Amino acid sequence: MLLIVQNDPRCPAGSCSRLLDDKGHPFSTIAPYDGAALPDPATVSGIIVLGGEMGVHDTVEHPYLARVISFLRQALQAGTPLLGICLGGQLLSYAAGGEVISRSPYGEQGVCQVELTGEGARDPLFLGLPDPFLTFQLHNDSFTLPPGATLLASSHACPYQAFRLGQATYGVQFHPEVDPSIVAAWDLLSTPKTDHLSSFLAAEAAFNKVSQQLIGNFISLASSPRLS
Repeated sequence: MLLIVQNDPRCPAGSCSRLLDDKGHPFSTIAPYDGAALPDPATVSGIIVLGGEMGVHDTVEHPYLARVISFLRQALQAGTPLLGICLGGQLLSYAAGGEVISRSPYGEQGVCQVELTGEGARDPLFLGLPDPFLTFQLHNDSFTLPPGATLLASSHACPYQAFRLGQATYGVQFHPEVDPSIVAAWDLLSTPKTDHLSSFLAAEAAFNKVSQQLIGNFISLASSPRLS
């Protein structure tokens, strides 16, 4: 059973849940913002932690984030394969001792290009991806590398795009899970209104190829026998 942690009702799992369905991999989605309890991470095969409009430090306004951070620390101890996306990656970095910069100089919006490091090009999460690759970004905050992490990807605007801790714990700054309906909904949330959807639709074929490969790679990692 793979667990999806949804941090914000406006940030659904998108293509993550569709790919899990297509591959016949059992999964469940938990919304801690609704008070749902988080399980022992050692009891699931893998974890995907989604994004959100809030920030890592917004625990007063969103107290459930403290529970998510504690859950991530338990997952690190258990060694459960984990993929943290945008806010999920920032929460992972913070839980592992990294720094998350609010209103950082590295914010990005829309379709952007990301480049793999040498380590990233060899990492199983990025197996089969082009280098560089196109993805979707929507973040004002950014993470640093937590102690012991390996940098896997960067971009011209943001030096820390992806990292790995241990064997299969990943944080990414970008959004491989989005689809046109999610991007359209996020455009409506912005003040003033934005139009990221047009550029997303123009790049959708290349984006889908990359995102399906990356998410599929993570599902494969979560399906593999746990290494001791």
